[in-house]
Amino acid sequence: MREKIYENLKTIVYALLIAGVFRTFLFQPFWIPSGSMKDTLLIGDFLFVNKMSYGYSRHSCPWSLCPFPGRILADEPERGDVIVFKHPVNKSDYIKRLVGLPGDKVQMVDGVLQINDEPSVQTPNGEYEELYERQGPMGKFPQCENRGAAAGSTCTKSKFVEEFPDGSRHSVLDLGMSFSDNTRVFTVPEGHYFFLGDNRDNSQDSRYSSSIGGVGFVPFENLIGRADRVIFSSAGRSMLHVWTWRRDRFFEAIE
Repeated sequence: MREKIYENLKTIVYALLIAGVFRTFLFQPFWIPSGSMKDTLLIGDFLFVNKMSYGYSRHSCPWSLCPFPGRILADEPERGDVIVFKHPVNKSDYIKRLVGLPGDKVQMVDGVLQINDEPSVQTPNGEYEELYERQGPMGKFPQCENRGAAAGSTCTKSKFVEEFPDGSRHSVLDLGMSFSDNTRVFTVPEGHYFFLGDNRDNSQDSRYSSSIGGVGFVPFENLIGRADRVIFSSAGRSMLHVWTWRRDRFFEAIE
């Protein structure tokens, strides 16, 4: 009897160790808490972040614990990657789209992203629609282009396909002209990156200094990993509310 208990305990310990190694070195679970990446990522999406995407950082792998300490960088972060990173000041986890690489000049002009003085191409792609209701555990209402929408009515935003100068494409949302649609020129320092949310008028990103709630320039060592696929998604206040599951988003690739 004691031997059986011992074997069961040993199995549990091994399972916990394997799960710990899995999370520490390979993948990290991440829930989408806000609408800053709509419609690419929705509130309630659940995904695993590939922590091996860009090698190790001091946040994801202390040098004394790295199984391959000689490996520093796997792949270079690429413009267009959707990345989870640590906020440079408060160390909270954020998820945004990488738009500016080290040495790039980035600017917003009348709502159009400019990279090294070359504008991205924004092609109208209809409207994004959702119910004007409280969303997710935080219970916030979405922002709408049709301002003044009543609770339970349809909330709309203009939708575009944005194409970077290198040809990569993704969806972005727009609420019309806003303060953040025209910015100064940001020159990305070496070893740092510039991020934007796909929901352009509802994202505290690199356009805003970290001193006023934005993220500013993000250093490489703060990158946790790339988000490649939504594993699970729930539109409700809890994942236990089965009737709110978005089954059409299970295992959906992130573009």
